[in-house]
Amino acid sequence: MATYLPLIIAAAVAWRLFLWSRAPRDAPTRSVAFTLLCLGLSHAVARPGGATGLDIMAGHDVARLVQNLLLILACYFLMCFYLYSADGRAARRRVRVEGCVVALVGVAIAVATWTVPRGALAGPSRLMDMTIPGVAVFYLCAGLYMTYAIGVAGWWSARYARMSSRPHATGLWITAVGLCSLAVACGVRAAFTAVRWSGGSVPHGLTTSAAALLTVSSLLFVVGVTYSGLRARITATRLWLRRRRHHRQLTSLWELLIEVYPQNELKPASRTLWDRWRARGVHRRYTRRIVECRDGLVDISPYLFREGEGADLRRLEAAELARRLRRAYDAIKQGAPAPTTPPRALKQGNDQDSAVNRDADVAQLIAVSDALRLTA
Repeated sequence: MATYLPLIIAAAVAWRLFLWSRAPRDAPTRSVAFTLLCLGLSHAVARPGGATGLDIMAGHDVARLVQNLLLILACYFLMCFYLYSADGRAARRRVRVEGCVVALVGVAIAVATWTVPRGALAGPSRLMDMTIPGVAVFYLCAGLYMTYAIGVAGWWSARYARMSSRPHATGLWITAVGLCSLAVACGVRAAFTAVRWSGGSVPHGLTTSAAALLTVSSLLFVVGVTYSGLRARITATRLWLRRRRHHRQLTSLWELLIEVYPQNELKPASRTLWDRWRARGVHRRYTRRIVECRDGLVDISPYLFREGEGADLRRLEAAELARRLRRAYDAIKQGAPAPTTPPRALKQGNDQDSAVNRDADVAQLIAVSDALRLTA
């Protein structure tokens, strides 16, 4: 799981930065984007290559300081998200107060970093000498602040989850579980630091378990904050694919009707290659084709029924309507005079749900188009 965590964090950061670019003045969106950005940068610094590079350029133990500063900032911005979401005016005052707190914590761990012997903060935390006051202060300050900030954010997540409906509630509950677990992991590690500062020892199994809980909690948090957006994107992609498929399936019917009534063809908003693939362009082309097919059926309907026959297109089976369309097409091409039967459109069903009616109309048009293609 830890292997895929960088990729998951990178995807979440990219998605949230995209959302922020679309709403640059939205404070909650900005806060989440900064949270994930700081989290991603912290993870990058924590990797062996990132830590070595920073230590070479800036001096001893700087990588550890930068990593923890980024984590603290991630916790701060996460708290800002909930504060901005709760109350605008009060949030601004609380954000400034919390900003002062995080600045004090940052100064404290920076001072601790520069007071410890060279290399004292290098390597895994479980192997560090916590009896050195600067090392212990460094980890206690960072750990206690993260426990506080993440715990508050987890409480807010659970509160909002109870007030929300699905799918937002699902994402918030995942986020709440991840944050509460993360706060527990940070609190446990701070307790381990205090034990080791006093001269005690912590079993290796407990240290490993706390690290595993930290990784799993971080993953849950990332999944939770991206759940609603990802779910919406999946739904939109399914709609995009379905409408592209329906657009192709309507080709046979559309070509027949446009050939005899070319004036019904609507002018496209754009003819670029990009417009053929992006969601807005696909939806426009799909809607335009539906309108063109319905208009064509209205125009050709007088040719489809004999005099005295009930003119209800919906009553005809798809195969029968396709045969009549072929005959009408041939008659129009041969210059047959237009019948006196008034034009008729697809009648709406009795269902009160307009979406159901639209889906039924499209399904009938596709069935007729499929029948035309089979009889071509």
